[in-house]
Amino acid sequence: MALANGRLTDNVVNISAGSTSDVLTVASNKNVYVKSIIAHNVSTATTARGHVYYVPNGVGVADTTRLFDVSIEPQETIYIEPNYPITLTTTGDKISIGSTLADLNVFITGDKEA
Repeated sequence: MALANGRLTDNVVNISAGSTSDVLTVASNKNVYVKSIIAHNVSTATTARGHVYYVPNGVGVADTTRLFDVSIEPQETIYIEPNYPITLTTTGDKISIGSTLADLNVFITGDKEA
């Protein structure tokens, strides 16, 4: 199994305050290994809460699919780096990111099957 290393999002993804967006989705049953999630609060005055969801195919974003809930101070950048990569294996499995009170810029790194 050959892996393509590096970024899993092609660009920085902006998550608007009060919304949740799908940031990464498995295609063609190619395993994806999320090694880190970088999130930056673009606000100069408001603390944001960031939420990371692992959403299996056919399931929706909910409290029961949330993996991380972090507080991000104004203009702060945080790194979420689990001890073991978050593994997505089935077509349609997703990583979704939510934000409250302020916009977040998000970038995901890791590996995926080539």
